[in-house]
Amino acid sequence: MRNLICLNQDWRFTREDAGLPKALPSDWERVDLPHTWNAVDGHDGNGGYARIKGWYARSFRTPVQPLAKGRVYVEIPAAGQQASVYVNGTEVIYHEGGYSNFRADITDLCKPDEDNLLVIACSNENKSNVYPQAADFTFYGGLYRGVRLISVPDTHFDLDYLGGPGLKVTPRPCESGGATFEMTSWITNGDENFTVLYSVKDAEGKEVASACRPFDQTTVTVYVPDAVKWDIDNPYLYTVTAILQRRNEAYDEISARVGVRSFSCDPEKGFILNGKEVPLRGVSRHQDRLYKGNALSREDHYEDARLIKELGANTIRLAHYQHSQDFYDACDELGFIIWAEIPFISVMNQDPAAHQNCISQMKELIIQNYNHPSICFWGISNEILIGGISDQLVENHKELNALCKELDDTRLTTIAHVSMTPINGPMHGITDVESYNNYFGWYGGKMEDNGPWLDNFHKIHPEICIGVSEYGCEGIITYHGPNPACKDYSEEYQALYHEHLAKVFDERPWIWSSHVWNMFDFGCAARDEGGVAGRNNKGLITMDRKTKKDSYYVYQAYWSKKPMLHLAGKRYAQRAGETTEIRVYSNQPTVALYLNGELVEEKSADKVFVFQAALKAGFNIVTAVAGDLKDSMTLEKVEKEPSIYVLPEVNERAEGVANWFNLVGDLDLKAPMEFPEGKYSIHDTMEEIAKSPEALKVMTDAIKITMNMKLEPGVGMWDMMKSMTPEKMVGMAGSMAPEGFLESVNAKLILVDKL
Repeated sequence: MRNLICLNQDWRFTREDAGLPKALPSDWERVDLPHTWNAVDGHDGNGGYARIKGWYARSFRTPVQPLAKGRVYVEIPAAGQQASVYVNGTEVIYHEGGYSNFRADITDLCKPDEDNLLVIACSNENKSNVYPQAADFTFYGGLYRGVRLISVPDTHFDLDYLGGPGLKVTPRPCESGGATFEMTSWITNGDENFTVLYSVKDAEGKEVASACRPFDQTTVTVYVPDAVKWDIDNPYLYTVTAILQRRNEAYDEISARVGVRSFSCDPEKGFILNGKEVPLRGVSRHQDRLYKGNALSREDHYEDARLIKELGANTIRLAHYQHSQDFYDACDELGFIIWAEIPFISVMNQDPAAHQNCISQMKELIIQNYNHPSICFWGISNEILIGGISDQLVENHKELNALCKELDDTRLTTIAHVSMTPINGPMHGITDVESYNNYFGWYGGKMEDNGPWLDNFHKIHPEICIGVSEYGCEGIITYHGPNPACKDYSEEYQALYHEHLAKVFDERPWIWSSHVWNMFDFGCAARDEGGVAGRNNKGLITMDRKTKKDSYYVYQAYWSKKPMLHLAGKRYAQRAGETTEIRVYSNQPTVALYLNGELVEEKSADKVFVFQAALKAGFNIVTAVAGDLKDSMTLEKVEKEPSIYVLPEVNERAEGVANWFNLVGDLDLKAPMEFPEGKYSIHDTMEEIAKSPEALKVMTDAIKITMNMKLEPGVGMWDMMKSMTPEKMVGMAGSMAPEGFLESVNAKLILVDKL
């Protein structure tokens, strides 16, 4: 029978490109798996992180196999981003792509009854044909999901096809109330002596259907009467087991937990699960933690899933790559609708080999995860037009969509458009459903632009199921104030933003899905915003999972079915002024506010309750009450609020806009723009502009003023943004760029000769 041996303990590791060792190195660092060498520098704010080739080594004994001709495989659930695997000095497999499972048969290289040397070289260096090429997150390196050996008899369920499980199960509900289970398994080295015994057991372990097939005809459909459907509120799982039988002996066994459900999307009705309209409202998630990087344990993954369930979300977009089987398992068990995608993101490399890498990562994603009932959508790309559009890019997307349909005709395909993607254009109509990453109210425009934009898209394209795959803003729990504003990075503005967006989506059930960016703060070594470098701070929860920001409770009020009450502003603990605003989030109909034991007011509202209170000098106790629910906080009235509450850059940015226009002088900013030959302009890409230090300074100043982003060649977000023109970039800033700003940028650029 199959035997699984965990190899996570007692590895040797070096971050030097030391080359292939002949024996187990004694001078390398001792580490346990999961492990990444970017656990600290991947998000510590020091401006970069190690993109290197690291080497891992470990000795092992070949597992004892009672039957002759048994086989031994090494299995690596993920290695970021490329990996070569060696056994006793011989390379057994090379894998490109940092997020999927792969295996190799190492039997013939193993020495029985002796120590064998397993060496794995991992690299998170940039490779032109491997995605992701450029993106807004850290590309961690290492063996961050562990390693194991699989010992099987010579005849066994397949282990060689794209890291898949060797078993494919397709449950389909029937009108009769039952369900069919179509089951297929694949056999290696089978003959007429072997059969496959299939069993379907319910959640209590009772067998409800079975079948037997010869080794070379292993597809069969069984019927389960009175099948219980998998649902968000009742994620009922069946267990399908396949046993490879040789007469009276079981040779190998594999299983999968599956769910019976039907789903679809409609442009007017949104997402439909088991015949019921269910607007999908949830979050996106990255797979990293503070000072762990992406080297997460099974417990870490399950804790993340439980925190999202506690929020009340019913969907998760798993960005921007294949996640751990542990997390997919948690989603199956807890009842989430999952969008799973490949890291085809931001910039398309024209190299045909890069497209083949997209294809292989898509195949691995689907083959390895087909049986998970939580997954309903395959995502084919994210914000890919940041790098520009071409006929080849469009064709590559059509090919990826066709591949998804070929491998899995039961699920829907989707895409995450960057906000600048034209409403009419060739990127529409490729996938079954579509979504946009819209950041109106943060990177550009006003938060109030979101609803009208969605209504306009829906009017122009009534045939398209439209969703919002990303939206959000930075919230850093140090910053506070009575007048929150875009780009002040305050916890209050983040909460106001999400108050508005939660309402926008609640009023539009035809939006098939919305996904907050992001559930947790996450590592992005390239970022330096809001005084917190190395991270994207748009999470509803901090990267260490210790603090739920006020915006978390906005969504809990909207989505949770459990009674909840939350006083916002607890970290805004020192306040000046005659009165202060107190905001309360609750899914209850009325809330009463008490100040120092005296009733201030009782209000009826929908999710967001706003009170005004006059604090007394010194400390004050504020209490909110809704039925049996109570929440309280202590606020201090002060003459002047602490300076730490305001990011210095907030005032500098406002001054920067004024200074910019002073430098422009008497230019008529409403006059037609000119584009003289031989001069730079807003029509040139940032890569072209970077050839001139003078022109580059014009643009870096402009970007800093409008979007509060530092953009330098070869640093940070440069690879993502270098193919964009100033016209597009300032256009993204929307209302953050005052009237005449784009014209003034062009006026300064056309003074510079092209190099």
